[in-house]
Amino acid sequence: MTTQELTLEPLTAEAFTPFGDLIHSHERDYFLINDGQCRRYHRLAKVETGTDGSAILSLFRPQPISLPHTLVLMERHPLGSQAFVPLAGQPYIVVVAPPGPPPAVADLRAFLITDGTGVNYHAGTWHHPLLALSPDGDFLVVDREGPGHNCEEHLLEGIRLPVAPV
Repeated sequence: MTTQELTLEPLTAEAFTPFGDLIHSHERDYFLINDGQCRRYHRLAKVETGTDGSAILSLFRPQPISLPHTLVLMERHPLGSQAFVPLAGQPYIVVVAPPGPPPAVADLRAFLITDGTGVNYHAGTWHHPLLALSPDGDFLVVDREGPGHNCEEHLLEGIRLPVAPV
């Protein structure tokens, strides 16, 4: 088996649109609330829960990876979206593929995130589990709770992320 290496791309809203939303305040419209003391960046992402689910908030504290790193699996949540927001602006990597059948290597895209931007995967978008690059970095996670099977996994073989500057 040969190993194939993914290219780490810079994260842009345009490049990420097929997979979900970016959650950040950079160049976003806002309005003032709380007697003008707070900027509200409204509706940065839409939480998808299906017809019988509800949105929940969780805290994830992943173990960091080292680069290069071999990818293990992709997963998707067909019944709802899933958002990850780094609480300390720590760097991380997202690997995604469009909704549909389990992805081939050519379908995978890898993005390096270094500026504290969060991501919201649309329902059904394939993604690798969280790939944190620094220790002790908590992520706020918004996803769906409810009836139905909402996590499908697909094992990967022979795909790795290269060494990249962080």
